[in-house]
Amino acid sequence: MKIQESELILNPDGSVYHLNLKPENIAHNIIFVGDQDRVEKITQHFDRIEFSTQKREFKTQTGTYKGKRLTVISTGIGPDNIDIVMNELDALVNIDVSTRLPKKELTSLNIIRVGTSGSLQSDVPVDSFVMSKYGLGTDNMLRTYLVEKVSESEIEDAFISYTKWDARKGKPYVVKASDKLLQLMASDRVYNGLTATAGGFYGAQGRILRLDIQDRELNSKMDSFNYKGNRITNLEMETAAIYGLSALLGHNALSLNAIIANRPNGTFSADPYDVVEKLIQYTLEKITAL
Repeated sequence: MKIQESELILNPDGSVYHLNLKPENIAHNIIFVGDQDRVEKITQHFDRIEFSTQKREFKTQTGTYKGKRLTVISTGIGPDNIDIVMNELDALVNIDVSTRLPKKELTSLNIIRVGTSGSLQSDVPVDSFVMSKYGLGTDNMLRTYLVEKVSESEIEDAFISYTKWDARKGKPYVVKASDKLLQLMASDRVYNGLTATAGGFYGAQGRILRLDIQDRELNSKMDSFNYKGNRITNLEMETAAIYGLSALLGHNALSLNAIIANRPNGTFSADPYDVVEKLIQYTLEKITAL
């Protein structure tokens, strides 16, 4: 069935509306970063850059690293931005934008997020890498889709029971990362974890400035949650949304975080830029095997 113009919005040049991209502008192996300034921190390692564009916070560069064609995209902050980026990327590979018809043969993208985060566990130190085996979403964006098809209901129920989650905030969801990418990125250097994704930075992550929050104890409950050895290692704003939409759309996704702070120990990296650079190099070397 043809997709209406109001549903898949294209720019006058035929590119997708927010990302300003055409199908030929992207590789099938994609690195996500949040900050637009981090795009070039990755592509500076490329052999060459063949394409570059930016619209709003969405900056994209495509090129090659050791002969492997890669795309780096800045998503900005939050699950709402991930909704835009994931749907428009999927449209580029799985919808014929000239006819507005879904393709019969679908393409799976490999998507790896490279971010920074603080550790919630004392034994996950600063300057380490965390690979998110699961994403736990406390936002409601994914609940507009049929996420139950891909979610881990046992972990969800355990988290809701343990934290005494207030149902008025919407039901949390849990989605596993791509097994293929988990195997690719695994090493003794990397800690496995369950990454929680919040829909905001302040109240949604337990920060109190002038406004009180619904559950002052939620962060401590999240710190101590453990389901069959799966602990919440870090808290950020994108991973679970990436996992959920990737699983629903048939793409492979994995989130890697450079740990620059450890909240239980009260420590902060002496050189956070160095650990991010090391994670970038680690990711680039691993991704060439795809």
